[in-house]
Amino acid sequence: MFDTILIANRGEIACRVIRSARSMGLRTVAVYSDADALALHVALADEAVHIGGPRPADSYLRAERIIAAAIETGAQAIHPGYGFLSENPDFVEAVEAAGLTFIGPSARAIRAMGLKDAAKALMDKAGVPVVPGYMGPNQDPAHLQTQADAIGYPVLIKAVAGGGGKGMRLVERAADFADALASAQGEAATAFGNAAVLIEKYIQQPRHIEVQVFGDGTHALHLFERDCSLQRRHQKVIEEAPAPGMTDAMRAAMGEAAVRAAEAIGYKGAGTVEFIVDGAQGLRPDGFWFMEMNTRLQVEHPVTEEITGVDLVEWQIRVAAGESLPSRQEDLTIRGHAFEARLYAEDVPAGFLPATGTLDHLAFPEGARIESGVRQGDTISPWYDPMIAKIVVHGPTRAVALARLSAALAATQVAGSVTNLDFLGALARHPGFATGQVDTGLIGRDLSALTAPPALRRETVALAALTALGVAPGQGFTLWTPLWQAVTLHRGDTVHRCAVARTGAGWTVRVDDTDLAAEHRGGQWWIAGHRAPGVALRLGATVSVFGATTVHFTLPDPLARDQDQGAGAGVVLAPMPGLVKAVFVAPGAVVEKGARLAILEAMKMEHTLTAGRDGTVAEVLAAAGQQVEAGAALIALADE
Repeated sequence: MFDTILIANRGEIACRVIRSARSMGLRTVAVYSDADALALHVALADEAVHIGGPRPADSYLRAERIIAAAIETGAQAIHPGYGFLSENPDFVEAVEAAGLTFIGPSARAIRAMGLKDAAKALMDKAGVPVVPGYMGPNQDPAHLQTQADAIGYPVLIKAVAGGGGKGMRLVERAADFADALASAQGEAATAFGNAAVLIEKYIQQPRHIEVQVFGDGTHALHLFERDCSLQRRHQKVIEEAPAPGMTDAMRAAMGEAAVRAAEAIGYKGAGTVEFIVDGAQGLRPDGFWFMEMNTRLQVEHPVTEEITGVDLVEWQIRVAAGESLPSRQEDLTIRGHAFEARLYAEDVPAGFLPATGTLDHLAFPEGARIESGVRQGDTISPWYDPMIAKIVVHGPTRAVALARLSAALAATQVAGSVTNLDFLGALARHPGFATGQVDTGLIGRDLSALTAPPALRRETVALAALTALGVAPGQGFTLWTPLWQAVTLHRGDTVHRCAVARTGAGWTVRVDDTDLAAEHRGGQWWIAGHRAPGVALRLGATVSVFGATTVHFTLPDPLARDQDQGAGAGVVLAPMPGLVKAVFVAPGAVVEKGARLAILEAMKMEHTLTAGRDGTVAEVLAAAGQQVEAGAALIALADE
């Protein structure tokens, strides 16, 4: 067994690996970029080594620097986590050439599954069912269009070297194929350095069910399935294990197929075989097809750990150290149900744009498993994935586990950055999800309802007003008339004019033109005879009310003056720091509202910027290849 391992990653997965290694009595070494000097994974490790600048290419993708750090610190093995170099066969070979152990599969196994077209051909040969499609080498657009026409629409274009929804486009009509292909190839080239794509039939009511496998290089077993059907833009949002509606016959068939896939490539360590499932007529042993194999630990591995009682990271380390499989297939059983929700810093109303910001307040409930790489006071960087935490719950049944997920989300508190917390809460309460009737299109079908802001209660505004004014039990006095304190609360474009006065044993809170009685008892606020709808906190000029939904109010600066907003919708601004990937217009061009103007690459994704109104382009203020800051003006339309 090793005594020291280096984790070639950052954030929550680095913290996760450190936790298991420490429980095994192992010493850990972290690596970090300039942006991560004060990060949680650096603080948790026994030793940390600086490896470069904030860009991944200058730090976490520098294989030679990471290997040197391992040698310098006396580490005998490197755990890659997921992302970055975790599925890079050249890195594996370099680690082994340096006399170190790679905690993961062989370079040969990674290469076998690295390209989706070759992997599907290999799986077909191994007797694993695959989705009908085109996986050939001819990447001529006309040829690909012909293949798509022959397969029949809708089809899915996928980057052969892809993952995480990048380089993937759904095409429902032949007329849309050419534009979708160009977009997918451009994103694939940026993300993976490989523009090649494959085309496959799009299943109309698909479910995404994957099987956790584990091998020792010769033999493999499976640790049952996870359902990852709740997705948006092909990225997972909430995962669960086991899959709802799974039958014994289908579980056996999928498990056997996944094990065949792993053993066909001599797989070693933890991996995931992903299947697309036709959920139109229930789960059937003949209704699933191989999509891809992820040759690494998955983000959603905690739900498998929760239902099996297995520490997958410990298993990875033990098998990498030369031990055989830690268990037999017949010894593994499913115990209860588990969910994982991915909490991100992202602006849901703006189309789930990744966000930045400082986590001025961050609190999680007791009773939930929290996998996080950040703490209160940390900053969400524009350089990396904007995940804040994974919130994991377990229960004896699916219904109990889902209720615990909903409660855990309602008790989670985040201030300082916009998040998808309310969106996750709405998903957990979705009636179709509650009954297990899910597929990958659920979020898209119900997106408006899932993202609609709930009606704001007067009690919520009243609680915010009390908090904004710092009203505390026992505070204030009256003579013959109430002494009113006024406060103005802004929520977006809505303004609430409030006032608070001590009246008798309690308070009166005036919200706009309505008076509400408030009292503090049992350590909680009661407003209009009911327990207050959440917990409120003031941080500077912001008041946040946390509960089933989170509401943020701002307090106006009395010294602030109205500023000219300029051209408004006539100026296209960078929504976050990023790289201008392409500009599609020139001065003098006439555009319609919604027309594509530019592409900004940020936080590992491409974001299309569009015109906010009809007009004529007056100025192009940025060029392709230019790095810009959040709020930078990119394109200006002529005044109307």
